Amino acid sequence: MSVEERLSLITRNVAEIVTLEELKKKLEDNDKLKGYLGFEPSGPVHIGWLIWADKVKDLVNAGISMRILIATWHAWINDKLGGDLEKIKLAGEYALEVLDAYGMERSKIIPVDAEDLVKDKDYWALVLRIAKSASLARMKRALTIMGRKEEEAELDVSKLIYPAMQVADIFYMDLDIALGGTDQRKAHMLARDVADKLGKKKVIAIHTPLLVSLLGPQRMSIPQGKEVEEDEIQADIKMSKSKPESAIFVHDSENEVEKKIMNAYCPKGVVENNPVLQIAKYLIFPKFGKLKVERDLKYGGDVEFKTYEELEKTYSTGSLHPLDLKKAIAKKLNELLTPIRKRLENKPELEKLVRELEKNVTR
Repeated sequence: MSVEERLSLITRNVAEIVTLEELKKKLEDNDKLKGYLGFEPSGPVHIGWLIWADKVKDLVNAGISMRILIATWHAWINDKLGGDLEKIKLAGEYALEVLDAYGMERSKIIPVDAEDLVKDKDYWALVLRIAKSASLARMKRALTIMGRKEEEAELDVSKLIYPAMQVADIFYMDLDIALGGTDQRKAHMLARDVADKLGKKKVIAIHTPLLVSLLGPQRMSIPQGKEVEEDEIQADIKMSKSKPESAIFVHDSENEVEKKIMNAYCPKGVVENNPVLQIAKYLIFPKFGKLKVERDLKYGGDVEFKTYEELEKTYSTGSLHPLDLKKAIAKKLNELLTPIRKRLENKPELEKLVRELEKNVTR
């Protein structure tokens, strides 16, 4: 595979790369690059995770050696699943099973358990060196990577350790590429900013888009008049497991998926922050390469879109009704989720775990 072909795979459907020039140079100079993505095991998996799972697959296919960090200790600091480390570990195993069923095969990635990192004194030495290289204000601003507000560190100082740990993960594994949603931007930028001080290589950050909530762009938790950065806005309106009504979970039944899609925010002709169109763009077209919308003849009959751009243009003119779009998306999304549902059905212990996790989801 040529450098241009690898670059095309890596960069498709991403929100941002910091920086594209650095990535291209690395691909030209080195065939054996190392990348990672870390996730907090924190409850049932929703379809937003599948966006970065697809990007992991792209990176693997582009020849990048990918590590998946099961960030158990990070989830513990972040009070996920009530801070119960045993439940967090089980949630990590469940998430890996789901991702494997989706096609992010375990045999093609390198799972890394945060438990193994924290056993090493050199890891904690890195955490301290990073903390000594950053101001308190910078650490507090980075708390948005864990879905927290700056003031929450006033009640729980352990929250301030989290950004330093995330940067330490990157340096400890000696990575070339850090993959994450746009909500992880502040951690990746912190890693790049302190790299020279610590004699570490400057990681390339690849950010995938966040699926907007099914409820639409309701920015209820950001006080009016407060200045916020784009990554904070996106993190605030994203699909979230802590707000079940905002998300579609990979274990949802076909009827549940259809019901949620039919109730989703999808104003006629509106493209921006439209969750139904985003599902088409980031999940349906990458998986199936096309979308067929079935309509009654009196409304123009069936129509097939070969690209997302074609769908978006048609929808923006108002000539495609939201109801027709929703029916088509629900059908294809159910098709996409079928292998995951079957995997869970064949493992009763995982189905039981999902139900337990649903009861213990924490913000």
